[in-house]
Amino acid sequence: MPLLRLLQLSDTALPIGVLNHSFGLESLVVEESLNTDGLEVFLREYLEEIGSFEFVFCGAAFRLGIESHDRLPIEQWLDLNKRFSAHKLARESRNASATLGRRFLRLVNGLAAAPILAAAIDAAQLTETEIHHCTAFGLAGAALGIEEESTLLAYGHQSLANLISSCQRLLPLGQTQATRTLWELKPLLAELVRRVQTNNFDLDQAACFAPLVEVASMRHPMLATRLFIS
Repeated sequence: MPLLRLLQLSDTALPIGVLNHSFGLESLVVEESLNTDGLEVFLREYLEEIGSFEFVFCGAAFRLGIESHDRLPIEQWLDLNKRFSAHKLARESRNASATLGRRFLRLVNGLAAAPILAAAIDAAQLTETEIHHCTAFGLAGAALGIEEESTLLAYGHQSLANLISSCQRLLPLGQTQATRTLWELKPLLAELVRRVQTNNFDLDQAACFAPLVEVASMRHPMLATRLFIS
């Protein structure tokens, strides 16, 4: 059952609106900073910076859920999400992450009715704190009894698959090339997960430097025509 549930929650078709966000990629394509030929190299660098950073918070949320024993440490949960928000400089990407996280956690709680998920939602609403997608995914994995590494890998797969899906709508990227790109990047996902686990999800060491993507996200509202919300 944990595997079956994980497969469903990591599906990009999950009804939380993930396909409505490109996280700055639309701006990069419009500005001709991203094309099909350079897509795989770009995605590798994206995962190295943004992906590995989000893995740290996803893993930290997972361990918080495992250690809570149905009594979530509220202050630690809220602080985790606040710290993630502080690193998201672009409002569009920050809001997108928070929207997906809120919807994801509510959806899973509606399906599983786990006490720690309900507590996480209530605390965020009471304090008006944003819940981010990576932290919500990690906490849900713990609540559903899914193994740590599998939770992280599933989150990474879903995030990468969504980016590639966005590129299929923005670039002349066929299904075969899109599938091959996703396939070729799986070893990198596994390596990044191994790295953050080795570092025990140290938040003090978490860092992300992706100015091209951040600036593109900031410029997104100024596009004349937009396919995506972010």
